[in-house]
Amino acid sequence: MKAKYCIVPDTAKFFEFLAGLSFSESDLLHTRMIRPQKIFVDVEQSEWVIEYKAAAPVEERLALAVADKLAAAFSLHKVELSCCNAEANVKAETEEIPLPPEPPVETEFVVTNCSGQPIPEEIPLPEEPPQNDLESYHYEENGSCGSEADADFARAYELLYGNGGKGKNGNGVIWGKNFRGEPRPLDDITEEENNVVVEGQFVKCFDKDGVLTSFNERELRTKRVKLSFNLSDDTNGIFINMYFQTLEECHKFKSLIKPGVYLRIMGDARRDRYAFDEMTIEPKGIMLIEKEERMDNAEVKRVELHCHTKMSKMDALTPMEDLVKKAIKWGHKALAITDHGVVQAFPFCYDAAEGSDLKLIFGMEGYLLGDSQLESVDLEPADSLKPVKIKRKKNTLYHIIILAKNEAGLRNLYKLVTFSHLKYYDGGNKRPALPRNLIEECREGLLLGSACVAGELYSAVAANRSDEELLKIASFYDYLEIQPLGNNMFMVRDPKFNCTVEDLKNHNRKIYEIGKKLGKLVVATCDVHFLNPEDSKYRTILHGVQHWKDAEEQAPLYYRTTEEMLAEFEYLGKDVAYEVCVTNPNKVADMVDKIKPVPDRDQLYSPSIPGAVEALPKMVYDKAHEWYGDELPKIVAERIKTELDSIINNGFAILYYIAHKLVRKSLDDGYLVGSRGSVGSSLVATLIDITEVNPLAPHYRCPKCCYSEFFTNNEYASGFDLPEKNCPHCGTPMWRDGHNIPFAVFLGFHGDKVPDIDLNFSGEYQPVAHKYTEELFGRDNVCRAGTISTVASKTAFGYVRKYYEEKGLTKHPAYMAGLVEGIAGLKRTTGQHPGGIMVVPRNMDIHYITPMNHPADERDSTTVTTHFDYHSINDRLVKLDILGHDDPTVIKLLEEFTHIKPTKIPIGDEATMSIFRNTEALGVKPEQINSSVGTYGIPEFGTRFVRQMVEDVQPKNFGQIVRVSGYSHGTDVWLNNAQDLIKEGKPPEDTIATRDDVMTNLIAMGVEPSLAFKTMEYVRKGKAAKNGLEPKMLDAMKAAKVPEWFINSCQTVKYLFPKAHAIAYVLMAYRIAYCKVHYPKAFYAAYFSVRAPEFDAAYIAKGKEYMKKFIKDVYAQGGKANNRDKDTVTYLELAVEMMERGLEFEPIDLYKSHPTRFLPTEKGVRIPLAALSGIGTSAALSIDEARSSGVPFISQEDLRVRSKVSKSVIEKLAEYGTLKDLPENDQIDLF
Repeated sequence: MKAKYCIVPDTAKFFEFLAGLSFSESDLLHTRMIRPQKIFVDVEQSEWVIEYKAAAPVEERLALAVADKLAAAFSLHKVELSCCNAEANVKAETEEIPLPPEPPVETEFVVTNCSGQPIPEEIPLPEEPPQNDLESYHYEENGSCGSEADADFARAYELLYGNGGKGKNGNGVIWGKNFRGEPRPLDDITEEENNVVVEGQFVKCFDKDGVLTSFNERELRTKRVKLSFNLSDDTNGIFINMYFQTLEECHKFKSLIKPGVYLRIMGDARRDRYAFDEMTIEPKGIMLIEKEERMDNAEVKRVELHCHTKMSKMDALTPMEDLVKKAIKWGHKALAITDHGVVQAFPFCYDAAEGSDLKLIFGMEGYLLGDSQLESVDLEPADSLKPVKIKRKKNTLYHIIILAKNEAGLRNLYKLVTFSHLKYYDGGNKRPALPRNLIEECREGLLLGSACVAGELYSAVAANRSDEELLKIASFYDYLEIQPLGNNMFMVRDPKFNCTVEDLKNHNRKIYEIGKKLGKLVVATCDVHFLNPEDSKYRTILHGVQHWKDAEEQAPLYYRTTEEMLAEFEYLGKDVAYEVCVTNPNKVADMVDKIKPVPDRDQLYSPSIPGAVEALPKMVYDKAHEWYGDELPKIVAERIKTELDSIINNGFAILYYIAHKLVRKSLDDGYLVGSRGSVGSSLVATLIDITEVNPLAPHYRCPKCCYSEFFTNNEYASGFDLPEKNCPHCGTPMWRDGHNIPFAVFLGFHGDKVPDIDLNFSGEYQPVAHKYTEELFGRDNVCRAGTISTVASKTAFGYVRKYYEEKGLTKHPAYMAGLVEGIAGLKRTTGQHPGGIMVVPRNMDIHYITPMNHPADERDSTTVTTHFDYHSINDRLVKLDILGHDDPTVIKLLEEFTHIKPTKIPIGDEATMSIFRNTEALGVKPEQINSSVGTYGIPEFGTRFVRQMVEDVQPKNFGQIVRVSGYSHGTDVWLNNAQDLIKEGKPPEDTIATRDDVMTNLIAMGVEPSLAFKTMEYVRKGKAAKNGLEPKMLDAMKAAKVPEWFINSCQTVKYLFPKAHAIAYVLMAYRIAYCKVHYPKAFYAAYFSVRAPEFDAAYIAKGKEYMKKFIKDVYAQGGKANNRDKDTVTYLELAVEMMERGLEFEPIDLYKSHPTRFLPTEKGVRIPLAALSGIGTSAALSIDEARSSGVPFISQEDLRVRSKVSKSVIEKLAEYGTLKDLPENDQIDLF
């Protein structure tokens, strides 16, 4: 029996195939009216009959052309097209072509859809959901057809669509069993059932830390691996849970898919009791599904000249990289970036386009302000940035597109951004405004476009202004804009505009007419706010949570293809539509040069300090000879030469010299400075006082005769751990130093990486350091490093959840998580780096690099920041990280209280080291303070999490304490990594704690040094954890017989801390720990003064047992405890410890208490005035000023009047008992 088949075609694939058959642009557009319903395949006769429906009559010529091209493409004898809706019936042949006759008994029709599932011959409505029995899905383990008929169908199906190379089987199955079945909407999956088929997009999920990730993976107690990911369709989402016997099988499957692909899955639907009973599917088979992607198939492509990205604050949702990649993929030759009032997307878009032929046009949609709207005459010079007051009228700012044609235009664009933010920021509308005269002054190299419906010209056209007025307005612009009707449909919906669709068309016609009269180009733009039509849902949510009244009626502001744009404007006529959509935008693009928004990363513009380059080597060698003698040891001389060659030859000497000047200034003023990052990897930095960390191998050096002795075979991790020793030459006790840190960690393997010198100044000294930079470089040549705050993933999830809650809808967490990425990354506001200062050379205009603005657009702020996020320009301008930190402030106070220089504190004191193992040196037992170690209040080691690390490691020397610091600052360095290895018996020195460990250990095991360095960089950034080690790295490790556990450790790490940074932190922490052991009163006074700003004396007044109970209760709450209580516990633990050591809190005294600081006393510490809740720093300082006269207060009223504090402050002091000896007033009662 011969079989014929009826196949229901995939419409998207049908059109995709036709697009490659050399139709003209017009014909290709008209073929989209042909909607194929069934394809009757006669394999024996090599004939097809295609039934189709059409919304309008299809030309006979076109139907014949489609039939002929399909027949030729598939080598068929004949193809016939038959329209099955009578009103549009046109046959492909001139003679009558009847529908296929009813099949005789001997002929079997197997009617299927694209997945192979049998369906009825008539297709009036979608099928009912399939039955849930196993047989209805016809899946086989081996992937072959179960019968001869199935095999014939597979051949016919492949003849139509081909395999395409998808999946391990021809039907796209990439995992598990073959299956058939119509997918059901995920909204239908609400109960447990077997063998359901669903289809959707693989979207990202949240991991345990609330970070968006592709998969969640964990090893079960049974040693199986559980892999979870999310699937989402237009209706809802669902969790997909899979189980693998080995990690290798799991990773093999993960390599087959990535977020964004479409999957069809058959499996059992279950409720996940570990995920709040949400629905999940355990797959039995997974298919990879191809979805039609919008492509621009025009021979000559359009250019988009009006495009917003996620940098358009809380409005546009177009991902910058995706937008650029889409333009490249579509073959567009240019793309304009025009965010609202800002240009912060430029560096990101430029990086995405690098290496392609795409020309990025850098522009902005500004806010045009008429000169008459200035409240007062601007008497300042044109280049003055003194703010100008602007009248707060509603709707007085018009949109204007400003494009940079060339380098001069880019500089002027940046100046306009600066002026609009610093001088003309409109506080009423909260927009950076631009007066017309300012634009005119900066017009060189710029192109001005009339913008959208909010533009000056369109507003005038819609208001039916006279032709004379319209021509005058339009004459200001270089080109005029029109946009799709859908963009402005809000005017049709809103009765106040009294507007029809035909009116919208006439508005565009009028603008085109004006352009012709003035000889100006008219261009059609999309006003892009999101990338694809379906992305409007993200903007709906964003506007919904902001309670926009028309949030549900989003305009179609997506990036259109040339064909889509031509279809939008066909009412203008074919020729005019082509002119405004294709010809004119290309002409505008041709006016623009291909320019860079910021200089290349290898162009560092350093400030100039005369003599700095010559001074650096002299300072280095002077200190080196002072430490190591006239004839430097070879290890020292070679290291200095290597570093100085790199530093000077790459132009970095000025950076070192600036850092030296800043540190020297702080040290001279009595404040120690702590280094951060990897700067401690540089011996030059050590020798010129930038850091205390010495990166040489552990060694002795004699301070008197300069004798030295180095240990270069890894005998010691730190020179501080060397045993005490006297100089064999002169008998002087020798200094112990050196931590064995490679220079490559700081400046790269070739010494050419721009140094990032981060310095921790005392928090109270930080403003002085910032002021000093202005003295060094000039006030106009420094500004704060700008930052851009974007919507975090967790916040985006909150928006999504809030939107659906307010709509009264319940959605699966997988569905909501799938929407997060579309919203996350949206700009919320701007800010400033906590200590970053950008320095501009005196002879350079900052607008060559970046515009400027106030952080968070605070009009009255005195702080000015870079407009670009500092990361985007970090290697072009010198950035000084002058950070404020508590540790140097604590050290300063300890020096005041103890009169001991911090640099004279002996490193290696046994009593101090012991508190990292037990509590004996503190004179208390573990149960008294609820800790088996004595590190409460020690920076880096006081938290509960790190104390547990300390307990597990039991560090016996300085090097091991450094390792704990590395574990605590890394990500996945301790948990599921070093912790397990130490429990297995491996010494801490063998584990990976810092990034340096990867490189130094690999080199010691025999891996080539440059590859060891690359491996370190790859591992420290978490790339090995995400993608596995690169093959060349893995091969080198195995060749060197690197242990498997070390390789696994590398592939677990997500972030590694620099060793130099850890040493600098531990050095500060050790000095504070030394004082805790030997000068406890000074330690507790300094700690509470600096690190307990919210200290409340009322807790202390309630006694030690109350405090212990409070601490226990807060810990019992776990993650539910509020932040205030957690902060209170931190200082109460220190308070309890202090009291258990036999010290007392002396109460607040009106005359003896310091206004803000705790003071050491004979019995313990004295509580300051401000430590009483309700007093505050301001009131405490006022009381201090009043008592400074030396005249005692005679009454509470006298205290209030003289100190000018409120009555509530007096009541608080009286309630606490501080005023018990003072009468309420100074009246004498005689009776």
